[in-house]
Amino acid sequence: MSDNGNRKNSFIVQAGILAAAGIISRMIGLLYRGPLHSVIGDLGLGYYQSAHNYYTIILLISSYSIPSAISKVIAQKLALREYRNAHRIFRCALWYVLGVGGAASLLLFFGAGFLNGAEVLSAQEASVLRAFAPTIFVYGILGVLRGYFQAHGSMVQTSVSQILEQIANAVVSVGAACLLIKLAMGTMEVPVDKEGQITRAARGAVGSALGAGAGVLVALLFMAAVYMLNRDTINRRIKGDRHVGTDSYKSIMRMIVMVVTPFILSTAVYNLSGTINNTVYTQWFPAVRKLDEVVVYSKWSAFSGQALTISNIPIAFATAMASAMIPSVAKMVSANDWEGAREKIGLAVKTVMLISIPCAVGLFALARPVTGLLFHNTQETEDLATRLLMALSLSVVFYALSTLNSSILQGLGKVNTPILNAGIALAVQTVTAVVLLLFTELDLYSIAIANTLYSGIMCLLNQRAVWKAADYRQEMMRTFVIPFLASLCMGGAAWATYESLLLFTSSPRVSVVVAILLAVVVYFAMLLLMRGISEEELRGFPKGYLLVRLAKRCGLMR
Repeated sequence: MSDNGNRKNSFIVQAGILAAAGIISRMIGLLYRGPLHSVIGDLGLGYYQSAHNYYTIILLISSYSIPSAISKVIAQKLALREYRNAHRIFRCALWYVLGVGGAASLLLFFGAGFLNGAEVLSAQEASVLRAFAPTIFVYGILGVLRGYFQAHGSMVQTSVSQILEQIANAVVSVGAACLLIKLAMGTMEVPVDKEGQITRAARGAVGSALGAGAGVLVALLFMAAVYMLNRDTINRRIKGDRHVGTDSYKSIMRMIVMVVTPFILSTAVYNLSGTINNTVYTQWFPAVRKLDEVVVYSKWSAFSGQALTISNIPIAFATAMASAMIPSVAKMVSANDWEGAREKIGLAVKTVMLISIPCAVGLFALARPVTGLLFHNTQETEDLATRLLMALSLSVVFYALSTLNSSILQGLGKVNTPILNAGIALAVQTVTAVVLLLFTELDLYSIAIANTLYSGIMCLLNQRAVWKAADYRQEMMRTFVIPFLASLCMGGAAWATYESLLLFTSSPRVSVVVAILLAVVVYFAMLLLMRGISEEELRGFPKGYLLVRLAKRCGLMR
């Protein structure tokens, strides 16, 4: 473990490591969704996703923002070589999450019954929500440990813990779902009566929720072991700290509250969109239109459990870049290095766009085969999930840029700006969703449109705020235009390859895998031919020197 300033790798490389882990984790999450979906069905997945939205809000309020907030304040101390104060912040943060996380877990467990009594949640959703409750408490401790290592510019520990978390989640989710269904029903067969279907789906969803807690617990054990291995190094730094003056625990706790609270509010409001959409579609809309519960939740699983889950995979890179940006920008602002901060912001935005734009185009072009590759659906559900994924593809770019800019603003000290922007976007998207559901026949596509509108408004407002706060302007041609043109070429080639191979092989899975691999090659080649990325920028990527060598051998770069 070493300070950022002593590392040869840039923050782009660290973000790349975290992004790779995030993408692997989300891919694991997607791959186990297929078997899980086969076990608990559309209805069970609908119950799970609905309860998960409420769990997410409590998690966001209590623990989710901890890594980013803690990494920022500790990074500022490390920039001044105040190792003793940095470790005191770490210890205070642990006490903070023990209190807040414990209270949040109890709130979630007992609040599930209240939400059921108030007819906000069904009894089945409430039981799933209770199964999520212990995860809140464990996640807070995990978040502090992740934030501590991120502040030192080391993303490897967090990356490995994310992968371990998802592996444990996948194994326990499917296993626990099967076990609880077997115990409740005596068989894995789907009953013919509606009441039996609901009971079976609810038990399976509870098992899946237990998997989330098991994954977080495994990740926590790993991070705790890493901390213990580094404890001697940490203690040596503290003993060698010659900085005069030590912050009191009272002042540190006050600082943590002042820093964490805006992070929490920003993240909570930013992610409240999903919960509101869930409530509008699964609770309010069926009550107004007198719709059947099973039909509504089955449709919702196609949106939230399939299309939205797939569209969130590329955003993992932006999330990783955001995690790397906060401590990096905070250090530069602390050192009054605004020129360096602007340079990093520009590079981060361009890097995120180089990844998210082709991903959005690729998801639009290959929506059907990608959905078919990951899920076992009926033809009707596959058609719905495909069209929803196509409708959500543009939001990939908007969410990626707005997520990055929210973290940049937090690193710049403008912690309240993302909250205001998210509130404005949330109001617009909620009104839009309600109006479209009431006065059109778009049904679930209304939610997809509202979701894209929300991300677009957030993107524009956050980008404008960063421009003002950092006094910089983003280069447009090589950041947006060239990646978009290269992505169009890539999308056309991928679609043509898939359709052609499908005629010869009659295998959608083989065809889509080959098409995706070809798409990566075409995009990389077109990006270089259009001079969308320089040799220096390419070398900044993980294993960038290998990419440069390959490009030169292929005649794509001089």
